[in-house]
Amino acid sequence: MNKNYGWLMAACAVAALLPLAPVDIAAQAPAKGGGKAGTKAADTKAKDDGTPKGPTPRMPDGKVDFNGVYAPANFANYGGALPLQPWAQKVYEDRRASLSKDDPEGFCLPAGVPRISPFPQKFVQTNNLFVILDEGNVHSYRQVFLDGRGHGKGLDQLWMGHSIGKWEGNDTLVVDSVGFNDKTWLNGQGLPHTDQLHVTERYTRPDLGHVNVEITIEDPGALTAPHKFTRQFLYHDNWELLEYVCNEFNIDQDRLVGK
Repeated sequence: MNKNYGWLMAACAVAALLPLAPVDIAAQAPAKGGGKAGTKAADTKAKDDGTPKGPTPRMPDGKVDFNGVYAPANFANYGGALPLQPWAQKVYEDRRASLSKDDPEGFCLPAGVPRISPFPQKFVQTNNLFVILDEGNVHSYRQVFLDGRGHGKGLDQLWMGHSIGKWEGNDTLVVDSVGFNDKTWLNGQGLPHTDQLHVTERYTRPDLGHVNVEITIEDPGALTAPHKFTRQFLYHDNWELLEYVCNEFNIDQDRLVGK
């Protein structure tokens, strides 16, 4: 058994209770300053957060090496309130009023993008492909194609969308994702989106122990403006992903009783 087992049991309990956490729905309004509120915690590295110390690792071609297993440091951070259109605000309030009883993730359906769980993720990087393996939810995965292809026309509407990536220099991996269905929630509190959702993620690794992801959400069907926030992932060089079978031990569903 690897050393993150105890941490994962605690994370599982937190994940099960997140949809029930109280939220001030009246405060759901556009954040001042372009939605940047709440990002400082993600950008500021703790003095000692248990991650290995060292310089940013590099691939043979000089680009940042993201390979490894990471724990999200602030998975619930969305940089403040999203600028929802009136209909989306009403859906959000209704979902909060019912205590998120219809949360898709509570029924072992994919979480979607950019929503993640508190469980670890594993990044697998090659020259032409970047893969994100998610331990939690339904053992979800994302493929980010780095071979120069575009999104194409007539994309299927998928739970995890269609992702392509490109490098800006050797330090930043930019992931562009479209082609989503409208069945997922943006977070456990019930933030809605449409199939016009467009997510842009900018991955950087300032040192060995940390990966920062600047995320921009655009959805002309549900938002009045783009929304930006930052997440941080902590690298653990002695971890591997554990098996997590949502359908076999789904404790969330019994707790989504609603009202």
